Amino acid sequence: MKTRVITAVIALAIFIPLIIIGHLPLTFAAMVLGVVAVSEVLIMKKIFVTSFAAIVSYLAVILMIVPAGYLAFLPSQLNRLTTVYILLMLLLLHTVFHKTRFSFDDAGVLTLAIIYIGMGFNTFITARAAGFWTLLYGMLIVWLTDSGAYLFGRQFGKHKLAPKVSPNKTWEGSILGTVAATVILAVYLHFFPVGHLNFWLMLLVTVVLSVFGQLGDLIESALKRYYGVKDSGKILPGHGGILDRFDSMLVVMPALYLLGII
Repeated sequence: MKTRVITAVIALAIFIPLIIIGHLPLTFAAMVLGVVAVSEVLIMKKIFVTSFAAIVSYLAVILMIVPAGYLAFLPSQLNRLTTVYILLMLLLLHTVFHKTRFSFDDAGVLTLAIIYIGMGFNTFITARAAGFWTLLYGMLIVWLTDSGAYLFGRQFGKHKLAPKVSPNKTWEGSILGTVAATVILAVYLHFFPVGHLNFWLMLLVTVVLSVFGQLGDLIESALKRYYGVKDSGKILPGHGGILDRFDSMLVVMPALYLLGII
């Protein structure tokens, strides 16, 4: 517990100034986090993090994360989508020339990881561009839901939510976590309005995003369960890896975009 608290304090001391400053420092941090998250998938797949496939995956996820304005130097034919497509084709070609070490299954997993992680951190930056209070709103949904689900689940939890994936989560904790997050964020939205929707619609959006955040948590739990690992990585002592800490964010931030909030 002591290690967990120390890691959290240090991480917040670094991360909070970055989200306040935004712009290039936050973009660079998101790129680094994205590369580390992809490396965690590579390790779970037992693919060397310095291999050709790994380097291509790093380049692809960086391209996914970087805001469009940073890619203006590219020729019109080589926009983000085209360039990422070329990199994914390189992964597929890699299965032809190194089929004993790199399979179609490996390429498919890395492609999903690139899209999942890349879109997650790209929309994280987009949320900050929409405003500090908008980004904080999305982050609070995750933090409050997670904390509420943990506290209420321990106190009242009886019915397992997804026992085969995450045996400690309960329906009671999940529902009460969403309720707690929605109530607290109702106060937040009163003082710091977010998006173009009215207050009541934003409360509904909050409920939806709270549920999405919990689904993101379950997705990552399913990933770890499939590969038989406790944590996605070890970069954060007491907390695990980047995917462990950003699993909900990687679903909530794209949902903010899809719902037209950012």
